[in-house]
Amino acid sequence: MVTYRMGGKNAKKQKLKEADDLVVVRFEENKDFNSIDLGTKQKTLINNLVLVHSFPEANVNIYRCNPLGEKSAKQVRNQVRKMSSMEEDIKFSGRVLVDDKGTISIYTENIFVKFFDDISEAESKRILEENDLVIKKEVVYAKNAFFVESKKAEGKQIFQVAENLLDKDEVEYCHPELIRQKKYKNSIYQQQWHLEKTTFMSVFVDASVEVRSAWQHTKGEGIVIAVIDDSVDTDHPEFISSGKIVAPKDMATGSSDAKPTFPTQAHGTSCAGVACASGLDSAAGVAPESVLMPIKLNANLGSMQEAEAFVWAVENGADVISCSWGPPDGDWSNPSDPNHTNKIDLPDSTRLAIDYAATSGRNGKGCIITWAAGNGREDTFYDGYASYEKVLAIAACNDTGKRSVYSDFGQEVFCAFPSGDFGYPLFNHPKPLTPGIWTTDVTGPRGYNPGDFGTNPLVGDAAGNYTATFSGTSSACPGAAGVIALILAVNPNLNLEEVKEVMRQSCDKIDEANANYDANGHSIYYGYGRINARKSVENAKNKLQNV
Repeated sequence: MVTYRMGGKNAKKQKLKEADDLVVVRFEENKDFNSIDLGTKQKTLINNLVLVHSFPEANVNIYRCNPLGEKSAKQVRNQVRKMSSMEEDIKFSGRVLVDDKGTISIYTENIFVKFFDDISEAESKRILEENDLVIKKEVVYAKNAFFVESKKAEGKQIFQVAENLLDKDEVEYCHPELIRQKKYKNSIYQQQWHLEKTTFMSVFVDASVEVRSAWQHTKGEGIVIAVIDDSVDTDHPEFISSGKIVAPKDMATGSSDAKPTFPTQAHGTSCAGVACASGLDSAAGVAPESVLMPIKLNANLGSMQEAEAFVWAVENGADVISCSWGPPDGDWSNPSDPNHTNKIDLPDSTRLAIDYAATSGRNGKGCIITWAAGNGREDTFYDGYASYEKVLAIAACNDTGKRSVYSDFGQEVFCAFPSGDFGYPLFNHPKPLTPGIWTTDVTGPRGYNPGDFGTNPLVGDAAGNYTATFSGTSSACPGAAGVIALILAVNPNLNLEEVKEVMRQSCDKIDEANANYDANGHSIYYGYGRINARKSVENAKNKLQNV
């Protein structure tokens, strides 16, 4: 326990205590755990950590330590500290302090001190020297004020140094430099296990695409994601920020109102949230600073409106197009369902419109189009939409890094993205750890979550604005679209084939015992693997530097 006072001698003493399950790590410049060459044991240890917060101004990261085997969180924390002390790319690794509400505070080696205005500069500096303090910076916004560093005190000892100094008659204010955690507008919420490692209802879930690490580089700013779907609730709190929505369109009426007409039209709102919800309230998308182009399409397959939806996306500046729809699936739980092999071809009109988007979009570099692989546990070969060569078919994997039981498979699958799952004993398929993907829902009682259950981690929030159960390749598809937006944000000059190459290089090979990856690293169940947002952004940046 340490104490400090902000506001002078008469201010109330504030208390900070040590968090047993948190560790602070200060790296050398431009380094993190992912860029350090670690041994197998060290990697196992690091892979058990969850990045909680970054403080760029102090060049440190905060990690949550989860229990590992028989080791408690505190023992893991101490092991990380010991390991870090032997790594030359790590400057420091230590304990983390929190207040009584759990808010994180980082203390640096600096102490802020201000002497009363009538104390001379010479007297101020004499007192500092007598207390073994060295001036690091003399501030310009206050008289007789300095940031200083102790010659002798280390670690938490600076709190006592600051308290002793504040008790002197000549000192007006004095406290350690404390950097506190704040809530950014693009926060990842605890149930969003698909975005980063987290603990859900006391269960540690490690099956994410590492979005928080990717956000150190970009959050998709300026990239336009078109979501072609049944509708999008553009009045949702996650979409109402200035400039978030661009060129909304109802393909049936020609109006700019893409909002739901009927209570059953909730699908597109959740898809849009997975891709690019702003994270203003209770959910963040993969690319929270990307722009959303909601295109409402409720026509049947092969319609003129279907083709024109892609034209609208291209002509209004879409960079990425997400499509979580297609021909009906067979019953995933019934391998004998004849609909599994009912081939539905892609209409020429739609195919040519997709070609137009993939070649003429983005000023000739081509829009990148993601497509839900399907939820019938069947071969994508029979789906003329998802199997088309100009789109990227996205499969679903679950919260344990395995195939979601319903997910379609085939040579056309490009990659996988985390989604919900179901237990099914007849296939020896275990229950998932979580209810699904936490994302946006049509506001109020109209969507997947009517709000009847209050705030429930298995259902959603009390207002009915968020659902905890979104699932299917419908959710995986916009997730991959969000990753592509991150890629284009750091390297907008990439064309379609170059984006695909970056993604191929950036996938994690999951479920290797059952995936049957071929010589080219492709699996019919996961494509080139589960897409990794951090690797995608880093590889896109490297490609830019190489050029």
